[in-house]
Amino acid sequence: MAKMRKKGDLPTKTCASCGLPFTWRKKWEKVWDEVKYCSDRCRAQRSMGKSAHPTETKR
Repeated sequence: MAKMRKKGDLPTKTCASCGLPFTWRKKWEKVWDEVKYCSDRCRAQRSMGKSAHPTETKR
């Protein structure tokens, strides 16, 4: 049986689009090194050059 991990023990990355941290997901297990974006929304927004999260402020 697989050992359970605490959510805080999972690896994290910073999204290349919005800059927010995101954690490892089971569906990314085999491609974790290739994952750059926290969501499909960020991946789509990146190609348009806009911020994906409206709470982000630009100064």
